[in-house]
Amino acid sequence: MRRVAILVGEAIEDDPYYEGRIAGLREGLRDLGWIEGRNLKLDIHRTPPNETDIHKHVGELLAARPDVVVTSGGTTTRPVLKATSTVPIVFIGAIDPVGSGLVESLAHPGGNVTGFSQFDYSLSGKWLEILKQVAPSTVRAGIIRDAALTAGIGQFAVIQSVSTSLGIDVVPIDPLDGRSIENGIDKISRSQGGGLVVTSNATVTAHRELIIKLATRYGLPATFPNRTWVDRGGLISYGPDLIATAKLAASYVDRILKGARPADLPVQNPTRYELIINTKAAIGLGLTLPPAVLARADEVIE
Repeated sequence: MRRVAILVGEAIEDDPYYEGRIAGLREGLRDLGWIEGRNLKLDIHRTPPNETDIHKHVGELLAARPDVVVTSGGTTTRPVLKATSTVPIVFIGAIDPVGSGLVESLAHPGGNVTGFSQFDYSLSGKWLEILKQVAPSTVRAGIIRDAALTAGIGQFAVIQSVSTSLGIDVVPIDPLDGRSIENGIDKISRSQGGGLVVTSNATVTAHRELIIKLATRYGLPATFPNRTWVDRGGLISYGPDLIATAKLAASYVDRILKGARPADLPVQNPTRYELIINTKAAIGLGLTLPPAVLARADEVIE
């Protein structure tokens, strides 16, 4: 019986964004012959994405002496990495693992950690490009990102770098609390040609329902980092299929359980990205979606 601990930093209880990763990992392990109750024990720890709660769960899961720890991203990986230099760690969906100090390089991670990145920073620019494609009149966009995180700074920098060529003035909105988000979105709505880009991190995800509601209330077109936002009423998302990534992560867990070292397993980028469109949201915003955008969508939610 081998023991695998899973640590996810869920900002929202039973969030399908994270639960999907767990399901994908389970399915991938099962396909590789690891059956819970027979030769595998999964210890699943769900924690709010704050330092105190995460450290508490890290202590608990390491006390159970797991053979491998699987983490949901950078927020949960760093505390585990600080707590142990020997237990193998596989992350799913970390943003910029080299720049954030999780690994030495993508090809040669070094140490006891490897995994799958969520996306390259260059993807962030695509969100602004898609916003311009679906709402050509957009000339000012609020970028909801957490400036306290390296990933938040990096994503905003890329978005800012493409904004001039698109003719869009970008304004950062920090998700400190509901009031700061509403104030920021309200200011954008007062501009002609306003829109929103929502970046990817746990702090922003914690305010997902509020952000979607405000975008709808103020009639602002918005692009989002993954499909869970669109499933809940958002307009359009572009990002990696993290369930597919979790299934791939199962192959690394399998290899480590069979003797491989994380240092010898290169960090991989996602193999599949998906564009999801909510036509009901588009109608509510009075948008006519370009046929070219609809044609390349992986899924259109009616």
